[in-house]
Amino acid sequence: MKKALMMKHVEDEIAALTGSPLYEYRIENNYMPVIGEGSLDANIFFVGEAPGKKEGETGKPFCGRSGKFLDEMLASIGLDRNATYITSVVKDRPQDNRDPTPQEIALYGPYLDRQFEIIQPKVIVLLGRISMKYVFEKAGIKEKLDTIGVMHGKVYEGTLPYGKVILLPLYHPAAALYNPKNKAVLLEDFKVVKKYL
Repeated sequence: MKKALMMKHVEDEIAALTGSPLYEYRIENNYMPVIGEGSLDANIFFVGEAPGKKEGETGKPFCGRSGKFLDEMLASIGLDRNATYITSVVKDRPQDNRDPTPQEIALYGPYLDRQFEIIQPKVIVLLGRISMKYVFEKAGIKEKLDTIGVMHGKVYEGTLPYGKVILLPLYHPAAALYNPKNKAVLLEDFKVVKKYL
């Protein structure tokens, strides 16, 4: 119950985040903030970059085309989506599906930090370069950062305030939609996650 209450506080604060440069855009378009969903006891935690249009409309993470491919990846290793926790660094949809700005990442990042603290996952799967950079810096291993093209599918160990954590950078599932060759790469890389089930 305590975890659910703590997550509700995070949700309420983000819902009222009028200081966000994305707040007006949320209100104008009748979008919802996307806090995250899944098990508050998850050992495996997925972090994307920011919500897309479908996510903003529903308030659910990874529910559009990228989400369908994420579901396919989860099924490929027999992992139930409900046994994981899925969110993104930025909790509101940026305009025109652009990358979040450093200012937006700095504003929303502390909410992700609190989600880590509440759930305390052992494995964090980083979907794309933006979440990879943010979490590697938080986990005290920013010196290991390279391009996502070099780092994808490799296992790293970092430390968050609650303890040691395994970090797995992957291409964002959207990469498979833009370039079908990436689909095979992502499915292959995803096998690494299976070791931690």
